[in-house]
Amino acid sequence: MNWTAIISWLLVIVLVLILARMSIKIVRQYEQGVLFRLGRVVAVRMPGLRFIIPVVDRLQLVSLRIVTMPIQSQGIITQDNVSVDISAVAYYRVIDAVKSVVAIEDVAAAINQIAQTTLRKVVGQHSLDQTLSETERINTDIRQILDALTLEWGVEVTLVELKDIQLPDSMKRAMARQAEAEREKRAKIISAEGEAIAAVALGQASDTMMAHPVALQLRNLQSLVEIGVDKNSTVVFPAPLMSTIAELGTFLTREAQAAKAGMAAAAAVTAPAPGAPEVTAPAPAAVTAPAPAAPPTAPTNPPAKAA
Repeated sequence: MNWTAIISWLLVIVLVLILARMSIKIVRQYEQGVLFRLGRVVAVRMPGLRFIIPVVDRLQLVSLRIVTMPIQSQGIITQDNVSVDISAVAYYRVIDAVKSVVAIEDVAAAINQIAQTTLRKVVGQHSLDQTLSETERINTDIRQILDALTLEWGVEVTLVELKDIQLPDSMKRAMARQAEAEREKRAKIISAEGEAIAAVALGQASDTMMAHPVALQLRNLQSLVEIGVDKNSTVVFPAPLMSTIAELGTFLTREAQAAKAGMAAAAAVTAPAPGAPEVTAPAPAAVTAPAPAAPPTAPTNPPAKAA
């Protein structure tokens, strides 16, 4: 057995396997391969199984997926001299594999640095109120500035969003007081509008009651019913209601006096003639209607004497 020949064949096989491993490349679906031959870009390889010349060619893979890049929080002074800490997040993707490899060394680090400086520049041109209320406009301005710079690198910034805005404690307290004062102002305005509407409605109701006095009396009686529902120890009657009660008491007194006069006349008619035997009959009990207690101010007529 010739051991030298066997070793030679083994070396050849190993060398072939190594060269085959170096010459076979697989480009994934979300990647593109930039092919360098003797240091120069010669082609871009699409996804699939690709072959290169070992030692002579070098295939650099570039991912085309969207990359999420957080922008760390940094202190920024707004246009109205308020210091705030703002953090953001940016999304970008490679659109030109050759430029992303040849034009710049580290795409992610370059975009991170330029995004921080752009964020500081754009926010510094706005006041605090604009920063809090016009975030969409600030996001658009940052994205447009980054696009103008990164397109030369074969990179497109698809989205920039302000993630967090930290305010000083003193500013938070001032904003809380401002919001409370705004709510109190709205509450007072609403209350004043309600009082104006109620005043108009009461004026219309008073006009109606002046045209119909009976409606006013019914409203007084309804008020008494409402007062009687609660367990009140003292009830205050309005002056018009007291005059109504006095008139009612006077009417009941007149009715009682008329009833007494009628009974006296009936007794005089049924009296016996002179010389006739006296017949004593039990007299019927007089029925007297109870007169309600009249208020002190109501005049009371003296009772009429029987004939």
